[in-house]
Amino acid sequence: MQIYGPSQLHGPQGVNAPHARPGARPSQPITTGIGDRLELSEAGQVAAQLAEAAEVRHDRVAEIRQAIAKGTYETSEKLDRALDRLLDEIS
Repeated sequence: MQIYGPSQLHGPQGVNAPHARPGARPSQPITTGIGDRLELSEAGQVAAQLAEAAEVRHDRVAEIRQAIAKGTYETSEKLDRALDRLLDEIS
């Protein structure tokens, strides 16, 4: 971009483009045959189905929130089980 001083700056312009003719709209909508397309993988389709079908167990969520607030949710047994599952997955 080159700037040649304030003499080359345009003044304020309207919202429309400077070369647009107001009211020059085509009578028929222009269709090009080009459109957006979305393709979901099989895993994405399964995830979408699970998200729609999943029911929230509000009683269980409330129970876990209370346990977290009390500091009794994380136990050494739960942490050991989670660590074992993680190690099984990565090995």
